[in-house]
Amino acid sequence: MGSLFTRIYINNRNKFFYFFGILFVIFSIIIALFLGTVAITVPDILRIVTEHLTGIPLYKGPKSTEMIIWEIRFSRVVLAFFVGAALSLAGAAFQGLLRNPLADPYTIGVSSGASLGAVLVIFFQLNIIWLNGFTLPVFAIAGGGLTLLLVFGITRLASSTLANETIILAGVILSSFTGALVSLLMALTPREDVRQILYWLMGSVSMRGWEHVKLIIPFFVIGAVILLLHAKELNGLALGDQSAQFTGINVKKKKRLILIAASILTGGAVAVSGAVGFVGLVIPHLVRLISGANHKHVLPLTLFIGGGYLVLADLAARTIISPRELPIGVVTALIGAPIFTMLLIKERMRRGGI
Repeated sequence: MGSLFTRIYINNRNKFFYFFGILFVIFSIIIALFLGTVAITVPDILRIVTEHLTGIPLYKGPKSTEMIIWEIRFSRVVLAFFVGAALSLAGAAFQGLLRNPLADPYTIGVSSGASLGAVLVIFFQLNIIWLNGFTLPVFAIAGGGLTLLLVFGITRLASSTLANETIILAGVILSSFTGALVSLLMALTPREDVRQILYWLMGSVSMRGWEHVKLIIPFFVIGAVILLLHAKELNGLALGDQSAQFTGINVKKKKRLILIAASILTGGAVAVSGAVGFVGLVIPHLVRLISGANHKHVLPLTLFIGGGYLVLADLAARTIISPRELPIGVVTALIGAPIFTMLLIKERMRRGGI
């Protein structure tokens, strides 16, 4: 009997992982909607969400409760899901493409560039009227895009083949440079504005609404679709440039496209939430441990697990010291750093045969 269940599990394990991933997302969303300073029952939550999604009038309770769920909690939960899914997908792509387990969405400097764009807005108190209150995220996206162009420019000048080592070095150089500029601006910023910059740099999805969700969705869809359609190419590139070339992959073209897609995901996420660390570093590692290295399964599973994880991390950020909130980046770092350390030690012990 035991061997029968084992065979069934082995034959259907990917279906089981997908089922678990979807279940994890649903669970994280429901619990994040349920928990808060105002107690609201699960049936009322389901009625409110269903009513807004379908247009069928189901909820007869107070309008204030409806506003709390739809306008405050649900928009925040959806935004946290998209940010977590985007960063995790980008991390999985960077790790596979660069063949570096320490690669994450911030490796090539896109996050630092986006952060510089946001800090410039805060420092100069910019508010472009026709951007309709979205001056900061638009400048953040522009900063991330400009950094990516500079990475490509430096890499092309130093290595015509887009070598992984050159991409990483170019990213590190630009990250250090933009990080220094951010530090300089913080040193010159009046004391009352430094707190705002620090809070943004540590990451948060509080005080965001459906407009921010609408802002990230195009970036998420474009980046996610490109990466999911290039799972086969990522498998080839993960084996090395020469091996990928032998299988008929146009290495330079595909590398550039995958880097752009992962950077689009990173830039969109950082623009609406600030710099949230460790999500794109830890989640892809955990997914590979349970599902294997095939990007056909790693990418979609990473999307589900990363999105659900950040929803729960945001829940912890707003409830641990309620009524005050922690930056979500603090929570992900406190959870992610020990987990990643354990993964590294376990991998070292496995390779050493300990």
